Amino acid sequence: MTPHIGQRITAQFDALTAQEQRVASFILDHFDDLAVYSAADLARLTGVSKSTVSRLFKRLGFESYRTVKDHARQLRNLGVPLVIDANAMQDEAGAPFQRHLQREQENLQRCLNGIAADQFSALVERLDSARHVVVIGFRNSYPLALHFRQQLIQARTQVRVVPHPNQSLAEEIVDLTEQDVVVLFGFRRRPAAFASLINALERSPAKVALLADPTAVNFASQVTWFFETPLESLSAFDSYAATNSLICLISNGVLHRRLAEGRERISAISDVYADLSELEAPTMSVDWSSQ
Repeated sequence: MTPHIGQRITAQFDALTAQEQRVASFILDHFDDLAVYSAADLARLTGVSKSTVSRLFKRLGFESYRTVKDHARQLRNLGVPLVIDANAMQDEAGAPFQRHLQREQENLQRCLNGIAADQFSALVERLDSARHVVVIGFRNSYPLALHFRQQLIQARTQVRVVPHPNQSLAEEIVDLTEQDVVVLFGFRRRPAAFASLINALERSPAKVALLADPTAVNFASQVTWFFETPLESLSAFDSYAATNSLICLISNGVLHRRLAEGRERISAISDVYADLSELEAPTMSVDWSSQ
């Protein structure tokens, strides 16, 4: 990826004129709102002329302010939390709630419509029968990996999240076999080594499922299963509601493939919760015999 506007400003800041530096500093301080402002807004808010704003952008490598706004939108698509619409959260008779609900529904619909039933069944079957399930997630994908592991460990044993804090991955994937499954979460703003990890997993004998947003589609051919979950929201921050819904669906699928064993395990876990007093409310054993 070519340097974004903030990186370009930092690299050239000392060479800018005093008035250009004023505009540049304003952009850095209001980076999230870059796509919202017009060139006239920037000139007015920084007390410079529009021609100064135009000169700055050309010096930074942009032909016009339109290309700057396009650049800001591209950054948003890559996961940079930029505000594109300043009025997105404006409260007009509950409008943000309705628009948010509609966007979430659209994301979930796109996610589920993109899943082939045979691919879903194949993943669930392999998660049920695998020797080990290895779950990997970095940065904003890490909480999703933790949640998936927490769901799946209720139904089966040998589910682990890697790497552990401040540890490396090599030791965790070197022993993968054809009996193992890797579930990799890879949402935008992935670490630089993500492609190398994909290459290493492709060389391993394990089956690999990748849950990611559309920016990871170029990795689809290197994994066994690719499930695309949209992240679009009303404004700067991504929504992982569709991803969490898919985690729930997969986990329930695994549980129902091993329902007797899963119920027994859930009951045993509940007993240990009670023995250890780990949960705030008392936990009762579940009698599945009548169900």
